[in-house]
Amino acid sequence: MQSINQKIELPFSSNCTLYIKREDLIHPIVSGNKFRKLKYNILQAKAEKKTKILTFGGAFSNHIAAVAFAAKENGLQSVAIIRGDELENEVSENPTLSFARNCGMHFEFVSRENYRKKAELEFIENLKEKNGDFYLIPEGGTNELAIKGCQEILNEDDNAFNYICCSVGTGGTISGIINSTNKHQKVLGFSALKGDFLKDEIRKFANNNRWDLIPDYHFEGYGKINNELVAFINTFYKQTKIPLDSIYTGKMLFGVFDLIKKGFFPVNSKILVIHTGGIQGNQGMNIKLKYKNLPLIQYHD
Repeated sequence: MQSINQKIELPFSSNCTLYIKREDLIHPIVSGNKFRKLKYNILQAKAEKKTKILTFGGAFSNHIAAVAFAAKENGLQSVAIIRGDELENEVSENPTLSFARNCGMHFEFVSRENYRKKAELEFIENLKEKNGDFYLIPEGGTNELAIKGCQEILNEDDNAFNYICCSVGTGGTISGIINSTNKHQKVLGFSALKGDFLKDEIRKFANNNRWDLIPDYHFEGYGKINNELVAFINTFYKQTKIPLDSIYTGKMLFGVFDLIKKGFFPVNSKILVIHTGGIQGNQGMNIKLKYKNLPLIQYHD
């Protein structure tokens, strides 16, 4: 499935051109990079005759919602190991978990301490004892098959761009994009997390060095947000009618705008930013913002 590139009229003077690839529109539920990551994993699960998918995620995870829906659509059972045992009694108030449960997903809530053991062999073996045979998809969905799916984000029409920008969470999406670029193109990843460890994750999958990680626009860490970012997202939506999420695409676009204004990109640069979807997460973020009596994110009319 191919997405469209939409031109963004910059609200300030610039010699650069900016387009956004609307990956958020390729599927009404499993949008953006989640569609790409799950495509070949679902096919592999079926090829292995698996009847159940097991994965991991947090309270408002786009990945959890996407896996739940994709599993249901493909006649598969789904199980999610959820970070935070306090969430067990809050499913009804959580839009992401409620959606996933309505898709038939079964939850196992674990403490944050135990959740950090999710990649350990003993932890996985215990899950097999409890849940039987399953097809395992890691947190965030990043594995070799996810990279294969994300390599299909770019197409021949995108050869005109010399900069490709995307948000980075686990490193899977950017790795697929890096692997499908041409020699005249450079990929810039905007980290949604603090720390430099993501470079090592990307190097595991990327097949060239035409990329860099921009660490300056995480807004103090994963899931963190402030009034400046909310205002940017809302202004962008008002001007373009393109919704952004506060975890990934909002921070990336904020960073791209800031770098353009600072003259980071050479004159006449053609920049393509990847909209990786994730709009469902705005429901959960708005719950947090409302609780703190802060402005809400606008993402639909």
